[in-house]
Order: sequence, then C-alpha cells, then structure tokens
Amino acid sequence: MQLDVVQYLHDFMAHVMPYQKEIWHAIGETFVMVGISIAAALCLGLPVGTLLFLCRKGQLYENRAVFSIVNGLVNIIRSFPFLLLVVAMIPITRMIVGTSLGTVAAAVPLSVVAIATYSRLVEQSLLEVPKEVIEAASSMGASTLQLIIKFLYVEARSGLTLGLTTSTISFISYSTVMGIVGGGGVGDFAIRYGYQRFENELMVFTIIVMIILVQSIQFGGSLAARLLDKRRA
Repeated sequence: MQLDVVQYLHDFMAHVMPYQKEIWHAIGETFVMVGISIAAALCLGLPVGTLLFLCRKGQLYENRAVFSIVNGLVNIIRSFPFLLLVVAMIPITRMIVGTSLGTVAAAVPLSVVAIATYSRLVEQSLLEVPKEVIEAASSMGASTLQLIIKFLYVEARSGLTLGLTTSTISFISYSTVMGIVGGGGVGDFAIRYGYQRFENELMVFTIIVMIILVQSIQFGGSLAARLLDKRRA
C-alpha cells in the first residue's frame, strides 16, 4: 500500500514538473492581479466605505443625497455578474491601460469589484464602532481626519483586517476566470493545460496550490485581526 502511494506521488510529480516554469508564471500573474486589486481596495475602497458610514442617516455627516448615490453605485457593481462586468468594461480598460488584454488590463475590472466589495465591508466594520467613541472625539475637538484615522480606524482595525482578508480571498477566486481577457493566472493555467489537454494531474495540482494560498491568507488575516483586536488588548 505504501509503495503504491509513493509510486502514485512519483507519477503525479512526473506529470507536473515539466510545467513548473508555466506554473510559476501563472502564480506570478495571479499575484499581480490580486496585488493591484488589494491596492485599489485600500486606496479607494477604504475611503468610499468611510464616506458611506459618515453620510448614513444618524451619523456625524449625514447626507442623504451623497449616501444614496454612492450606495447605489456600490450595490450595482456588487450585483453585476462578474464575467459580464469584465466584458462590459473592455472599452474603459482599453482607455485606462491602452489594451484590453493582459494581466494589467485584467486587473482593472477586478479592481472595480475590489473597491465596491471592500467599501461595503469597511462600512459594516465602522458601524460596529460605539457611538460614544465618535461623541468623545467630537467633544475633544477632533477634526474629521483625526476622527477617522485616530478613532474610527483604530477602533475598527480588527474588523477592517478581517474584511480585507475576506476580500482578498474573493479577489483570488475572481482572478481564476480572467483568462477570458488574456489575464492569465492560476485559473487560466488550469483550464488551458489541465482541462483542455486532459491533464488531470495539473488540475489537481493547481487546486492544491489555490487551497494552500487561500488557507495561508485566511490564517494570516485571522491572526492579524486577533492581534489588533482592541477588546483583547
């Protein structure tokens, strides 16, 4: 039995090793797409989510018009089927990066989804901040920027971290279908080399890679969130 397992693993790796260059290239493409989307989520999704929170009914800067517009856009993007969004954004992608094909081009629609997804999670995390914190900041004469950075983000840092972790895993999932616009990545490798060539070993290997990647991100994000949890300090 043990010899059979060893032989199976030997045969399995014999099928995989000739493609190691392509595998590493695909992993690199996935990292580029996901990395750009994470940057977009932090640079734009975080402020958008904060704006949604501040403009909500009953909050410090309540503004029904602004909230309705931003909230509507976020809802539309989040409810849009991802593949259709990728195709619909081809003209916009071509305008931004000069082409609609390639890894960087694929990161454009992925970034749009990232902004919408993380902004909603940011809003939810900030809603969990006790109102007393905002009242205390206002009574101390804190400016809007100070209120956001030194009070809201500090109180919600654990939730924001978990939200980013969840979003990152979603971005990885979305990136697997970016082969339709030449984005490459692990998913595209699995389809082209595994599924279309009937190389089941390559399919299994890419699934294992994705599982390891997702589990590592989830573990790291959960650990960071626990360490940042003010309630546990």
